Order: sequence, then structure tokens, then C-alpha cells
Amino acid sequence: MDNGRELIEALAQVSNEKGIDKEILFEAIEASLVAACKRQLNTSPNANIRVSLNRETGVYTVFAQKTVSETVEDPWMEISPDDAKNLELGETIEIDVTPSNFGRIAAQNAKQVVVQKFREAEREILYNEYIQKQHKVIIAIVQRRDRRNVILSVGKLEAVLMPSEQIPREPYHFNDRVKVYVTEVKQNTKGPIVNVSRTCPELLEQLFEQEVPEIIDGIVEIKSVSREAGNRSKIAVYTRHPHVDPIGSCVGQNGQRVNFISAELRGEKIDIVLWNDDPAKFISNALSPSKVVTVALSPVGNEARVVVPDHQLSLAIGKEGQNARLAARLTGWRIDIKSEAQARGTDFLIFPEPEKLPPSPEDEAAAAQMENAYAEFYEVEETPAPDEHQEYYDDEYYDDEYYDDDEYYDDEYYDEYYDDEYYDEAVAESPDEK
Repeated sequence: MDNGRELIEALAQVSNEKGIDKEILFEAIEASLVAACKRQLNTSPNANIRVSLNRETGVYTVFAQKTVSETVEDPWMEISPDDAKNLELGETIEIDVTPSNFGRIAAQNAKQVVVQKFREAEREILYNEYIQKQHKVIIAIVQRRDRRNVILSVGKLEAVLMPSEQIPREPYHFNDRVKVYVTEVKQNTKGPIVNVSRTCPELLEQLFEQEVPEIIDGIVEIKSVSREAGNRSKIAVYTRHPHVDPIGSCVGQNGQRVNFISAELRGEKIDIVLWNDDPAKFISNALSPSKVVTVALSPVGNEARVVVPDHQLSLAIGKEGQNARLAARLTGWRIDIKSEAQARGTDFLIFPEPEKLPPSPEDEAAAAQMENAYAEFYEVEETPAPDEHQEYYDDEYYDDEYYDDDEYYDDEYYDEYYDDEYYDEAVAESPDEK
């Protein structure tokens, strides 16, 4: 059958080019042909129809499964014992019911299934390819604007740059090449959808990773990033190597590295500060370029109070509070700033003692339970262990008569034994007393 051969060859080609298993295509075609057979043969809804496709020749065969029954009510599901030779009641048989013109219908359905499977496989391949790019920086090409969204070309797919992810006042012209951060890749009936961002802090972090070899090698670490896209950013860096300057590594020779990143972000100003595990020193560094006189930390909660020189108060706060706001995000501390003149003679740097909150009902219940347990433990009277020598120390054995003071400890006996004259001679002969 020429059509069958052509179908087998077409399936083999699709399988090789798109990486789709041929057996999946065969099974999908067989499943699609069942519904077509039922419509053409006008079978009952419950008819058990099976289509078999020869994997070598491409020939289709349609079978109807029937059960041997005395009374045939549905000829598509039941068969009489006379028609079913050598079969007993209740047994099943498959009968060839292939229509004469089924080849044309089968070819048409097979074509539809192959096209559908081809599209599904292509979508799956694209999804698997781009899901690996999620949370990474890629290069995209501006295609068009769709209302307020910007549609970008990222290889075989289009990415969506939503208004909230666009740098304010950044122009997006056709065929402009921009670097974007892939925030999400999700599957859809029409194919994968890629969402990207130009404003997230992760974009700035990965741009530094691409431009600074010391970060890729692990010599310099990026500890935290805070960003107000299009205006200003702060990035905290750190190194354990005493002979490496982490800030200088990120700035580059003559500011080459940081200037390249700033140009990629349309002139965004970038402050590179030194991270420190001491919160006070880290906060002081984060408020750069302003100098800091004193930093006081709250004993409870992440609250810091900072005193700066009088002439640098506006520099520390920044335009519309931007510098202080970025420093707070970078360090994770809530920062309150005053000048030396404002803080002088006040208790600005003194935090009140934290109030002791009353114990919760759960704590009170636990304390009462513990107190009862201790009380029960100490109220138990210890039973003395039986004395195995009780008989030995019986009162009768130690009778008072046996230990009679007058008889056993007779004064005359001891007077004689401890005679003063005896001890006088002994003491006289003792070398220690000489």
C-alpha cells in the first residue's frame, strides 16, 4: 500500500528530526482512528472498537470486540453462538470490520495526528530548552510594543517585558539588543511563555558576575544588592583573601567594569561598598559616600541610629531619601539618621530597655506543669534499703551488760594502762619532743 509506505516514511522522518518516539505517534494515530471508525460505521456509543496499524507496511485494520450471548441486543457488542464458532457463552471475539474506503479516512486522520504531535513535541522541546534559562541573564532583541508591554525575541520564542519590569524612561527601539533576567518560564497551550525583567536586583548581580572574573572564581563574593532601577544601586562585596581588594576588582581599571555595567543599565549609578559581619561597620559602609560618626544598634529588632557630620546630613539621606533607603535594603536594618548638631544633648543614641512582656498562657501552663512535676518528685519519701547486718547489730548481741562501763571500761584498768608515769617516760624518749 503506497499510502501506508509513505506514512511510515513520514513518521520515521518526524521521529528523527524532532526526537519523538515513533511508537508514541503510532499509538496516537490508532487512538484518533477509533473515533473516526465509530462515526463512519455508525456504531453504538459503547462499542469496543480497536484500530491496529502495521508498523512495517502502514496497513490499517479495524476490529470490533464482541461477547457471545444467547440474545443479541447490540450487534456491535454481542454475537450469537451460531456466528461465533467454537466459543462458549460469555467468551469474547474480535471481528475484522475494516471499511472498504477506510484508507482515505485513515490517511487524513493520521496527518492531523502527526501535525498535532509535531506541535506538542516542538512546544515541549522549547519549554525544556528555556526552563534551563530561568533565573539567568540572556540577550534579547526588541521586536515591538504591545500596548505597554515590550515584546522581545529570545531565539525561537518571544519574551514579554511587562511595564513593572521596565527601567523607567528607557527607550525600546526595534532591533535594540538588551540584557534581561528571565524571571519565569511557564508552559501554555500555544507554547512556552517567557517573562523577563530589567529592574530586578538579580540582573545587576549577574552582570557583575559576567564582568568580574574574581566573582566567577569565588575570590570575591556578592553579599547583598539593593536597587532602584534606572537611578541608583548599591552592591556589597567581600573577600577572604587579604591581598585582594574586592571593591577595586568590581570597579576595574579606570572604572572600566562598573562603567560597562552602568551603560548597560542606561547610566544607572552603582555604589560598591565593603561588606562586614559587624552590623555597625556594615551600616557605616552602606551609607557611602557619606561619612558616619557613630552608629547605635537597638538591642531588640533591626533598628539602627546613625549620627553623621552636620555638612553631610543631606548626602547621607540622599535625594528624596534614596541613599538611606538603599542602605537600609542593603543591610536589612531600619536606619534613622541625624546630624551631630541634632543629636547633641539628646538621648538619640540611647535605646530604651525592652519591655518585658507578660508570659503567654502557654508559657504559664508550661511553668505550672513543671512546678507540679518538681513538687511531686520531692514529696516522695525514699524507702530505706534493708540492712543485711541488722541481725549482727541486734540489741541482744550488744547487750548493755556486755558493754558495761564499770566492767569493760574499768577505771583501774585504764588508769594502769595509761599511767602517767608510762607516758612521761615515753614522751621523754621521743626525739620530737627534745
